[in-house]
Amino acid sequence: MIRFFSDMSVNPLLLTGLLGGVLAGVACGVIGPYVITRRMVFLAGAVAHSVVGGVGLVIFLRYRAPDRFGGIDPLYGALPAALLAALAVGVVRQYARERLDTLIGALWSIGMAVGILLIKFTPGYQTEIMSYLFGNIAVVGWREVILALALDAVILLTVAAFHKRITAMCLDEDYTRLQGVSVLATNLVLLALVALAVVALIRVVGLILVIALLCLPAAAAGHLVRRLLPMMLVSTLLCILLTTVPRVAVYGTRISPESAIVLSAAGLYLLTLAIVRYRGRRRAVAS
Repeated sequence: MIRFFSDMSVNPLLLTGLLGGVLAGVACGVIGPYVITRRMVFLAGAVAHSVVGGVGLVIFLRYRAPDRFGGIDPLYGALPAALLAALAVGVVRQYARERLDTLIGALWSIGMAVGILLIKFTPGYQTEIMSYLFGNIAVVGWREVILALALDAVILLTVAAFHKRITAMCLDEDYTRLQGVSVLATNLVLLALVALAVVALIRVVGLILVIALLCLPAAAAGHLVRRLLPMMLVSTLLCILLTTVPRVAVYGTRISPESAIVLSAAGLYLLTLAIVRYRGRRRAVAS
């Protein structure tokens, strides 16, 4: 751990990686409780995997037209792809009355297929796509930090404006509709927030592991507090700790920081679950 901070003066990517982890922790900490309460974990995973299509499109365009698209970061392709996928699911589910599991499966597979197809038409071995699939917090630069900061600002401002509506929809959709609130519009806002959080997490843990960081810290926070707003605060704190402490702890070892972050999140979830079970047993014995 000491070596990490001593090397920070000669390796600026250590600082930007740490900042990127903190900003990603804020995004998933705020949105995670909504995902857990709304029971849309796998929908978030489908949105994450559809991002592969946007990333693959940018990589393909950079090869086909380097003079026009050479300087574009694939994250700028991931953002519209995630938003488009999230909004498409919301609209199709509302009007087509399609089964949600069918939509998730279709979105999951189509996004991955489009991205892989475009990568296949791009000559050479594209190692860059791997960093988006599995994450690479060691190469997060200032451009990614600025993008994550902008995403966090949009997420926090949107949550401040729509928190009551989203909370009501998560707890009781029928009652929310009876109150005159548009469930479709509110659901689209929530899905868009999930898409933004997914993009913020891409370079930290990757698209494949993004589900763990979105749901496990929020679920652990749900074991400690019951109300949604305190759950968001606790979840954000836990996410920031998970995206920084394991990263620093495994520095200089053969352990992947992305895997360390996800495994730490799983361990934290199991720990809080054990605490809740233990307290429940003590109360049952006392009564």
